[in-house]
Amino acid sequence: MIQEKDGSLTFPVRVVPRAKKNEIVGVERGTLKVRIAATPVRGKANEALVEFLAQALGVRKRQVEIVSGQRARNKTIRVRGLSEKEARKRLRNLIAS
Repeated sequence: MIQEKDGSLTFPVRVVPRAKKNEIVGVERGTLKVRIAATPVRGKANEALVEFLAQALGVRKRQVEIVSGQRARNKTIRVRGLSEKEARKRLRNLIAS
């Protein structure tokens, strides 16, 4: 799921917009499943996803970017400045709670 290369991580995310609240649901077929309350209009869901993942992973918003899938539910996310081990730990804690 998570790949580490050149000081950044990439991983696939499946986004479900228009949810009741922002939350990480779990991992499905190697893809992180995230519910986002924002609507997929004018990039609002993408903005909310980046903000939510930054907060969840404990990094700044500018360290998180959508590499591919800007207009799709399946996206590839890149996070700079976080180790794979730490990212897995933080995501595991969020999924368990």
